[in-house]
Amino acid sequence: MSVTLRALSALLHYPDEALRAAIPDIRSAIKAEGLLNAVQLRQLDPLILQLSGGELLASQEHYVEVFDRGRQHCLLLFEHVHGESRDRGQAMVDLRDRYLAAGLDPASNELPDYLPLFLEYCSTLPTEAALAELSEPGAILALLADRLERRGTGYAAILAILCDLTGTAREADAIAEPVEDVNDLAALDAAWEDQEITFGGMAPAAPSDTSACPQAQAMVSRFLDPKEAAPIAAGSL
Repeated sequence: MSVTLRALSALLHYPDEALRAAIPDIRSAIKAEGLLNAVQLRQLDPLILQLSGGELLASQEHYVEVFDRGRQHCLLLFEHVHGESRDRGQAMVDLRDRYLAAGLDPASNELPDYLPLFLEYCSTLPTEAALAELSEPGAILALLADRLERRGTGYAAILAILCDLTGTAREADAIAEPVEDVNDLAALDAAWEDQEITFGGMAPAAPSDTSACPQAQAMVSRFLDPKEAAPIAAGSL
């Protein structure tokens, strides 16, 4: 499971040249571990094709449109729990403490609730513990999976697979209707303000006004060799 979670983490990062070059290795690593079935591998194919071919700028623009405009598809998990609540600061500290206890030292430029970072953390745990951790934000993963599917993006496959792995039920009725105009930031924020999503036993988290623009190559080397997983050095994500 560790290799697959690291690979999915890499695919959720901002696409750059390093990530594009690593795509064949990422898919090969996922297939070799054998955690995903044939249907799940086919689900990933559109995203793999998008990231490995065509104009890199187009992939980058798509990523920004999906994840960086408004809060609907935000990869900061706690954004979907308490928004701008004062509780978020302590929640971030608590989650970071989990990482440190697991022997990880998150990069200073990444917030602990950033989903790719959370997946890396889970990848360092035994399978049963990893699934338990992934299940905590299950409602958020389901929320994102449905919203990304409605958005019509290949990134939806990653969230759908995470829901499958954790057995998280996806309740479409709990999801707000998507906003058609992705340039209408006010409408995006308004659509995000639906019912509060609980986060299992995990604490809420903190805000971010930065978009992820990682160096994916170091991550690729880590998921190809699980022994290289810790620590997560600054600038490696």
